Amino acid sequence: MDNRVGEMQVFLRVVEAGNYSEAARRLLMTPSTVSKLIGRIETRLGVRLFERSTRRLALTSEGRMYHEKSLALVAELDSIERSVSRGAAAAGGTIRVNTTVSFGILGLEPLLPAFWETHPGIMVDISLSDEIVDLYLDRADIAFRVGSLQDSAMVARRIGVVKRRIVASPGYVERMGEPKSIADLSRHRCLGFNFRRSAPVWPLKESGRIVDRRVSGPLVANNAQTLRRMAIAGIGLARLADYHIRDDMAAGRLVEVLKGTVGDDEQIHALYHGGPRLPFRVKAFLDFVCPRLTDFMEGKSAHEGVPHTRTKRAVKRSN
Repeated sequence: MDNRVGEMQVFLRVVEAGNYSEAARRLLMTPSTVSKLIGRIETRLGVRLFERSTRRLALTSEGRMYHEKSLALVAELDSIERSVSRGAAAAGGTIRVNTTVSFGILGLEPLLPAFWETHPGIMVDISLSDEIVDLYLDRADIAFRVGSLQDSAMVARRIGVVKRRIVASPGYVERMGEPKSIADLSRHRCLGFNFRRSAPVWPLKESGRIVDRRVSGPLVANNAQTLRRMAIAGIGLARLADYHIRDDMAAGRLVEVLKGTVGDDEQIHALYHGGPRLPFRVKAFLDFVCPRLTDFMEGKSAHEGVPHTRTKRAVKRSN
């Protein structure tokens, strides 16, 4: 492999140090390795770079010329890298993000003002939908997905665990009574989802195992926000993500019923097209929001999130 720039940097360090031993110490190499690298340069150039007749190495006339040109070239390389780095930090372009309505409104949107303070040139194009979309057809760069993952070319970065609760308004419980067992759900109005992947069943823990309990009620909707609002209005019971209703429970607008029976906690991941050429704008967005979203899922303030090392690439991949 051609590593002339690396050899050139060794040469510059030898000139700076004045001898092979000190240069080797600074470079964390052995003196013999440094000597071999200088010899390789001299062989390639067909000239001597150092006079070795004195205790301190002295540059030959060719060595002085090589030293001058090497300094200029290495400085130029450093300048190029700084320019590219600054350009990346100020990168623009559009990131297309797809996520569920509730997660987008409650988890992602509060992070955007701080993200734009750091990356003002990046435009975020968000689509909120509780339907699963095809990232290729929808041209999404990043999608936040809840549930099991399929094998595909997508990279999955774990955000956290989605825990669900069955909730109702205090008025509904007072009017209809609190269900004491899973069997009691048959006499309650249960609000559900209408998208294609949904079924009129709630996975619940019963006798030590998970069973799909069929439910029914006066409303089905394509997003959790509608179910939440109708539950607060006293229309019926709703089975919703903990992050979606924690503020309502703290404020007393909703109360939990049938505690400990919900049996389908699921992982949430950020899915994206990976690879060695991941656009800087996508990497910057992931690195900024993922650790903060993990804090959000754990009940910490979405505005306090500080980048940490707990999030990492998941082994699983998905569509």
